[in-house]
Amino acid sequence: MNVGVYFDLRNPPQWRTDPSRLYGFTLEMCEEAERLGAHSVWFSEHHLFEDGYLTQPLTFCAAAAARTKRVRLGTAILIAPLQKPVHIAEQAAVIDLVSGGRLDIGLGTGYRIPEFELYGVSLERRYGVTDDCARELRRIWREGRVTPAPAQARVPIWMGYQGPQGAHRAGMLGEGLLSIKPELHEPYLQGLRDGGHPASTARMCGHVDGWISDDPEKDWPVVSKHLAYQMDSYRRYAVEGTGKPAPKPVNPDDIRTRGKTWLGAYHYGEPATVAAAINAQYAGLPIECMYFWASVAGMPEKMVADNVRTLLTKLVPLLKV
Repeated sequence: MNVGVYFDLRNPPQWRTDPSRLYGFTLEMCEEAERLGAHSVWFSEHHLFEDGYLTQPLTFCAAAAARTKRVRLGTAILIAPLQKPVHIAEQAAVIDLVSGGRLDIGLGTGYRIPEFELYGVSLERRYGVTDDCARELRRIWREGRVTPAPAQARVPIWMGYQGPQGAHRAGMLGEGLLSIKPELHEPYLQGLRDGGHPASTARMCGHVDGWISDDPEKDWPVVSKHLAYQMDSYRRYAVEGTGKPAPKPVNPDDIRTRGKTWLGAYHYGEPATVAAAINAQYAGLPIECMYFWASVAGMPEKMVADNVRTLLTKLVPLLKV
């Protein structure tokens, strides 16, 4: 199984560190992940978060490209409605050339009202706009409308859709689905068929939420605090600008007990326990890659480094999907 690590560069106020050090340390972790055999490193995007969430994942991909030689570089996701496709196409081409053909582009719709207001664009038709962005990127590169061209003959595009309708849309486009939720497999396959694409071209890649530890009980007091901050901030920001009240704080102990967050399955435990659950949950899916958080909402450096090593040296050998 191809396994990667996922970064958002959060720097929460209560655990704040020097931003320059955080960025430098994250690049060190990209190098370490490559050394340990990671398939890929992925970077996310948000704007106006109180914790300095990464705003420009393509820029960070360029920095990681210059520090690595083999590991693939991906956006999970790039908020497509906030940018012009030609701008994405040019940036992606430069990164692909710098990296020697290692870029994956994950596109998503976004959902936060303040982010769209910041860029002066509308949330209306954001799914259609994201579909159009994927089509336009393919057209731009195919027709040579920007120069230079990417190093890869066909830069992988992944559609970051998390529901059945979105999975169907990804299939219609003939692109990869940036989700490995089992319930999205059939809608995705149907989309491929409806779009005239062979079902054999199905490609799924996505995030597995959780934390793997050699000592789960010892780590939980720290993990639970960062997990609660992460989930609460996502939920709070999701309703910002809508007039809806902020959701009640999550109970991280409930998340651990139920093995589920509002986003889906949550895996916590020793490598063997988590591997068994992943092998059972995702069996039979056309998964090309899965990736895990390197850090949850500003964790201490040692904990992040230990997590990357545990993921890549102890979990990966046990994965059979």
